[in-house]
Amino acid sequence: MKKRQILAIGLAMVAPWGMAADAPAFPDKPIRLIVPFGPGGGGDIIGRTWAKYMSMEPGINVVVENKAGAGGAIGTTAVARAKADGYTLLLGTSTTQIINPAVSPAPTYDGMADFALVDMISTNPTCIIVNPKFPASNVKELIALVQANPGKYAYGSAGPGTITNLTGELFKFKAGKLALQHAAYKGGGPAMADLIAGHIPIITPILSSSVLALHRAGKAKIIAVNSQTRLKAAPDIPTAMEQGLDDMRVEVFNAVFAPAGTPQAVMSMLAAASQKVMTNPSFIKDLEKAGAELLSPADPKAYVMQEAARWKDLIKAIGFRL
Repeated sequence: MKKRQILAIGLAMVAPWGMAADAPAFPDKPIRLIVPFGPGGGGDIIGRTWAKYMSMEPGINVVVENKAGAGGAIGTTAVARAKADGYTLLLGTSTTQIINPAVSPAPTYDGMADFALVDMISTNPTCIIVNPKFPASNVKELIALVQANPGKYAYGSAGPGTITNLTGELFKFKAGKLALQHAAYKGGGPAMADLIAGHIPIITPILSSSVLALHRAGKAKIIAVNSQTRLKAAPDIPTAMEQGLDDMRVEVFNAVFAPAGTPQAVMSMLAAASQKVMTNPSFIKDLEKAGAELLSPADPKAYVMQEAARWKDLIKAIGFRL
């Protein structure tokens, strides 16, 4: 049975929007979507795009609040501890739900147990970007330059323990354990700003529409995307794998979560509205422009568990620690 059919059955079993007849209408005030990263990054763009289309649905107003820090852990922890009433949601990613809890010596939340999945949205790959003046135009040239200057260069990420941090470490590992330093930022946006300004030569962000726009404007140079195949939004940019880095695949899921314990009626209403958004051709087109692809696995929980197992193995292989 399709996901949309299951949602329809669930809604048919309750009052309109899944609420009891004597319960206050939901929502009767704006819904906050916490994006646990800084403005301008991949997660921020996906979250804002989803919020924009959700707010087109009758009676729904979703406002985005950036709460960056600790590789996404600050904003994610805030949602885990929020009142479970549907008015505080999280734009969760592979970083927040899988990576952070796995690598943190003292995690402040459980990426699975503390949250309830509203809907999967999309998947974005990370990419490898250099400053346009940096003397490397492809992966092979970048590796050769770092090998010739061990310890001289650094790559920027959205913060310690984020999937962009792990992208850099996986790149180093796949390229022969490169002596490349790490510079942590509070989100992909600040890292990109420093790359453009020439303060850092390399970054490993999540691909987004803003990243592609900067690449096309000549302000940043994407030398590889870390996906299995080239993207519809950027067919001219080669993957890292086709440039010789075996299994250099880092694709980030984006999903909306509510705090665990949110009433099922509220969850059903949110999920139904989100499914309408997910079938909107304009929304899908905007995702593709952002370098993302629609993600609607048959079994979302199984998908997340598979990703968790995959990253557990990769983290162990590269010896990653915070």
